[in-house]
Amino acid sequence: MKIHFNQIFIKLIFLIFIIGFISSCVPRERIVYFQGDSTTIEKIAGDYAAVIRPDDLLSISVFGRNQEATRIFNQESNITTTGSNASLNRPTYLVDAEGYIEFPVLGKVKLSGLTRNEAIQYMKGLLSQEIVDPGVAISIDNYRVTVLGEVSRPGTYSLAHEKVTLLEALGMAGDLTINGVRDNVLVIREEGDEKNLYRVDLTSEEVFTSPVFYLTQNDVVYVEPNQNKINTSSNTIRDVSFGISVASFLITIITLLTR
Repeated sequence: MKIHFNQIFIKLIFLIFIIGFISSCVPRERIVYFQGDSTTIEKIAGDYAAVIRPDDLLSISVFGRNQEATRIFNQESNITTTGSNASLNRPTYLVDAEGYIEFPVLGKVKLSGLTRNEAIQYMKGLLSQEIVDPGVAISIDNYRVTVLGEVSRPGTYSLAHEKVTLLEALGMAGDLTINGVRDNVLVIREEGDEKNLYRVDLTSEEVFTSPVFYLTQNDVVYVEPNQNKINTSSNTIRDVSFGISVASFLITIITLLTR
């Protein structure tokens, strides 16, 4: 009877192990990125250029043949920046809620809604009335994105350039963990006075044509946990209760089988 009891117990434990292993297996289709039959991607989200928006911090430098004439336009800023360009110590201007900056000599200049290259050309036109053949350099100092959720290193990342893809941002955050949902990544984007939500499927080639393939300043990327992670993150009391219930069930079954 003792041998029979042990054999039944071992078989039950083995059965539970097999069920648990099968339920924990994740299909390849839910993990592998960019699935599809295409050998080339015809178009990647169109041409992209970052657009200047209210609350942006712009570094603007003016240069020309006569350095003395440009000095007044390159006054030191009292705005402290922490982005990738902060160490350059260039004059920095905050874009106000109406899209304007306060620029030396020129006064209020509206740059909101322009790309960086458009803003450069616009500033050159204004400055050409003050100095001969001006040159202008503009960068967005507070260009950053935030990556949250099931990634290896969640956080806010300052970017050195203005053309960063969703994939690059996830790469900076150490990629998704095995528990991250790859077919429903959320991108939160501020557009005007609204915050719009976009869903992206990383397992599909369509990610390359998504309107949020290229990220804009202050985008937030969120990777939600899969059901397995949600289940394992349940509170300890419920896990203990479940364990006690399973143990009681096994004891009952063994008792009935060994009578």
